[in-house]
Amino acid sequence: MIVRTIEDRIQLITQPDHAHLAGRVMEHCVPLASRPRRDAILHAVAEHDNGWTEGDAAPSVNPATGQIFDFISAPIAVRQGVWPRGVARLAGDPWAAALVAQHAIVIYDRFHADPNWTLFFAGMERLRGEMLDASGLPLDELLSDYPFVRLADLISLSFCTGLADELRVNDWRVRLADTRVITTPDVFGGAEIPIEIGMREIRNERYNSDAALRLAVSEAEWTTLRGMVTGG
Repeated sequence: MIVRTIEDRIQLITQPDHAHLAGRVMEHCVPLASRPRRDAILHAVAEHDNGWTEGDAAPSVNPATGQIFDFISAPIAVRQGVWPRGVARLAGDPWAAALVAQHAIVIYDRFHADPNWTLFFAGMERLRGEMLDASGLPLDELLSDYPFVRLADLISLSFCTGLADELRVNDWRVRLADTRVITTPDVFGGAEIPIEIGMREIRNERYNSDAALRLAVSEAEWTTLRGMVTGG
């Protein structure tokens, strides 16, 4: 879950919805048009967070703070459990599945020296290898395609989280200015791409139980966040 705090309100965006937005944006990516595996890359982008579906449907509260667990603060077992499930769901498209396994390895790289993550990385590397074997293509081809997945993820994350920090992948830089996400160098051929995503809004208060939080979410109003993606 992506959690945005706006004064007395909390806005909730699901991880799968964030991924679907990333997929819609990357359909306009000019350099991606000539990639021989464009369809599989777009599939990976749009479904890279499908493993969060169950968790986002039943959000949980940090009992120490009464605040909602988001995709960063969720318990380690939750964060680690998302990715094998997501890869398995894409097994019918091995290249997309391998890209999602690679994504999991990349985004948690900072934990590589942590013994609590040793089995996770071993498992994801094994799944990545199985999907590569099924695709019949080598790892270096995967590493060549993967930056498009990460770029898409960062563009959508920047918009959905509302954080203004500059984000980087390879030579690309992504930053948010108000509700406009700017990617430099431009990968969209000068186009301005309108984007939007649905959110649930609940009160910004301490929630004493998962049941109380889930009731609030079930009764929440929907609102829409709108913006634009452009090149720098």
